[in-house]
Amino acid sequence: MRIEENKPLAPYTTFGIGGPARWFVEAASEDEIVEATGWARERGVPLFVLGGGSNLLVADRGFDGLVLKVGLKGIRVYRNDHPKGEPGDPWGYDVAAGEDWEHFVQRTIEDKCSGIECLAGIPGTVGGTPVQNVGAYGQEVSSTIGSVRVFDLEEGVFRLFLNVECGFTYRKSRFNTVDRGRYVVTSVTFGLRPGGAPTVGYPDLQRAIEKSGTKGRQATLTEIAAVVRQVRQAKGMLLVEGDPDCRSAGSFFKNPVVGEEQVRRIAEAGGKEPPTFPAGVDQVGQVKVPAAWLIEQAGFSRGYALGAAGISSRHTLALINRGGATAADILVLAGRISRAVEARFGIELEMEPVMLGF
Repeated sequence: MRIEENKPLAPYTTFGIGGPARWFVEAASEDEIVEATGWARERGVPLFVLGGGSNLLVADRGFDGLVLKVGLKGIRVYRNDHPKGEPGDPWGYDVAAGEDWEHFVQRTIEDKCSGIECLAGIPGTVGGTPVQNVGAYGQEVSSTIGSVRVFDLEEGVFRLFLNVECGFTYRKSRFNTVDRGRYVVTSVTFGLRPGGAPTVGYPDLQRAIEKSGTKGRQATLTEIAAVVRQVRQAKGMLLVEGDPDCRSAGSFFKNPVVGEEQVRRIAEAGGKEPPTFPAGVDQVGQVKVPAAWLIEQAGFSRGYALGAAGISSRHTLALINRGGATAADILVLAGRISRAVEARFGIELEMEPVMLGF
């Protein structure tokens, strides 16, 4: 294990923003995670666990502590080949936290296993997906996660949390709420269905599939994933080298979850009914209102610029580094947008990226 000093963090983020880490280490095994976290604990040094850096905004002054990048690799597959196994019974995937998420999604598609095909094109690592309960286009990882293996920083032991113990809700889990900062995710198990039908419930996805020429027949997992990537690229949400709209953390604000009364008030304030979509089975009587719609109605359009910070030219929900932007620049723009939305609709937008060093 080699600990580096004053390591620039901007290259480790999709934003390309932020100062250095006072100390930095990449752990390639669980033993190195134990060693690195012990090093920080013995010295009283703050610790931050870094995955793919796709949902992170680092302060301009950097982070005065140890950044631990989880580099554990490996995918183990447990196929349903038992003689008594029923057709379509889930295959188990045990995936190390440092594996690239897109690589894993593509692997499951090639295996013809359904469950996360709509999550294609999302940047980051596998270890970050249960923390945020990553979701898109009608799917969330919580619907396929069987368990999450973690290292408990308080007790100094490894633990295994079953799905029901993870506290999954919209973009949340125990790992980024009640137990924020306590656990380091080392691996995640998923249960996916071989030969299962793809999920095609999201309106944007349905329209894109119809335009792709698959209308009248069931699209394959490969076709669904390809369409999802195309939709994400059209919104500037797919990492493409040299594309300025990709210098972002994806969706900067969460879609607000509201009740019927709030929907009515939003409609009155905006002069028209807002688009809505289901909030999830655990949020009965509530719906999501697209944050992008609220932002646009509050006067901010695609391509809006405020100095070196701006809004993507393809998606209102993505704040971008237009070139040379600082974290302070991004927060000034985010604050301006939030205040405008709250002033018009009475809705307080919640930022989605993790904030480090502030």
